[in-house]
Amino acid sequence: MTTLDPYQTLIVPVAAALICAGLIVILHPLLRRYALARPNARSSHVTPTPQGAGIAVVIATAIAATLAGALGATTLGHETTIVLAAAFCLGTVGMIDDLRPIPVIPRLALQLVIVAVLVAALPSQTRLLAVIPIGLERALTVLGLLWFINLVNFMDGLDWMTVAEMLPLSAALAALAHFGEAPASVLPVALALSGALLGFAPFNRPIAR
Repeated sequence: MTTLDPYQTLIVPVAAALICAGLIVILHPLLRRYALARPNARSSHVTPTPQGAGIAVVIATAIAATLAGALGATTLGHETTIVLAAAFCLGTVGMIDDLRPIPVIPRLALQLVIVAVLVAALPSQTRLLAVIPIGLERALTVLGLLWFINLVNFMDGLDWMTVAEMLPLSAALAALAHFGEAPASVLPVALALSGALLGFAPFNRPIAR
């Protein structure tokens, strides 16, 4: 079971939501100036729309999850710290791509390096499919993560799509950790990501600003 009490379970997502919303408000003039998505034949918008607020979601998630540790509620753990670092690196790649588009092959190569380092850092006892050799499992995990990253990246041009994709997943992870079906260190990160997505949602609701 989790070490988070009800107050801490509430304060982590609330803090993440407020931090994310505040960062978006602060960053909005810069994003409007330097990261406008211009409408084209594939766009879901008809007017130029700022992009790049995903970095606020990543930063808010990391800060709020760290806050849970500072409150003494739980320790993030070595693996969680690596996951947060990888997420920040992926968010940085995405932010750069929003500001100055990166060609497909270099972008995939950067994502591959980040994901491969992340998977290589997993403890050997962390298994998803123990019935197959660990080398094959790790290769499939890298492939699956690359697919998922680019699926989200492909879909997130639609208003509220990222929230609709990720909020149920993060909330489900939080519930699994709360009831002891996932490691306790997952809980603060899942709660923080859920809150950050809620903080992002008002800015991305149709028609996104």
